[in-house]
Amino acid sequence: MALLKGPGAMTGVNLIAIAYKKGFTSNGKSQYADIQLDARDLRGPKQTNLHLKSDRVQGEDGKVRYNNGAPYSTGQIEEIARAAGPNTEPILDKDGNEIGTIYGFKGNVMPATRGTGLVVNTKSVEASEFKVDSKTLDNQLASMRAARKARAAAKESQAQASAPETEREQAAEVEVDQPTVD
Repeated sequence: MALLKGPGAMTGVNLIAIAYKKGFTSNGKSQYADIQLDARDLRGPKQTNLHLKSDRVQGEDGKVRYNNGAPYSTGQIEEIARAAGPNTEPILDKDGNEIGTIYGFKGNVMPATRGTGLVVNTKSVEASEFKVDSKTLDNQLASMRAARKARAAAKESQAQASAPETEREQAAEVEVDQPTVD
């Protein structure tokens, strides 16, 4: 889940919404959308998970998956679509059929009152500073991978830096002369 900390970190956030055509609830009043912090936003590059909501779920097959969708009313999705305007991109399956839409927009986010993660205040949405295109989702994944690699490299270098100190401390402990009892 995206971490937005500090004063003003949750206002004016460039976001993308991924809404699938089959993402409606059975009563048709809500639609699930995977809303992510846009990797090009100043708050995005160091994020290892750009999703506003990300729940770990174990499937019936025993595999762990992540549920990144949060329910938004059809009115809220319409507000997001209106704010995005022409800044959209179709999501295509492997056969070239349109199965959803990516919306680029900007808005304020807040902690979810029900469930986990963050949600968009759809009363505050406006046009994004960034254009979405066919490479947007690939760029989102690449940004998260790069952030994970950078974090792992930082952890590794920190471990290497503290290892010599530990070895020196152990060596110092070995060299200590014990008083002999006669």
